[in-house]
Amino acid sequence: MEPGRLPVDPIAEARRLWVAHGWDSAADGMAAVTSLMRAHQIALARVEAVLKPHGVTFARYEVLMLLYFSRKGSLPMALIGERLQVHPTSVTNAVDRLEAAGLVRRSPHPSDRRSTVVELLDAGRELATAATEQLNAEVFAVPWIQPDGVSALVDVLTEMRRNAGDF
Repeated sequence: MEPGRLPVDPIAEARRLWVAHGWDSAADGMAAVTSLMRAHQIALARVEAVLKPHGVTFARYEVLMLLYFSRKGSLPMALIGERLQVHPTSVTNAVDRLEAAGLVRRSPHPSDRRSTVVELLDAGRELATAATEQLNAEVFAVPWIQPDGVSALVDVLTEMRRNAGDF
């Protein structure tokens, strides 16, 4: 057995115990949600390992990419939070760190005094491009799932997100 590998799937064992305790109707759902949470940990660890040498977290990378894909390379902070589906405080924290690193710049909104615009700087565009190339090669192109499984997973997660009111 490889170091770090468990001799038994702990989620399958938890499912077995759920059934043994009479919680049959919830056992599959528990296994699905617990598996999803573990898969999230695995995926996030892989992504963060790639991004760490670039000096950004996945949350900050998402902000950079949102700006990268915007028509003008800039967006109001409120729109960033809405599109990333995160609390305004999280956007402020990410933008603070990106600005301190010289990757983005804040400026007053030209027509709304209550709003702030975040602009992607050249250094931020370069970092976003380099990080994306590395993520594509080391994570996104090889997600440890067969191609037909990737499509099926996206479909299942899209259904879950839709049913939860995500969009």
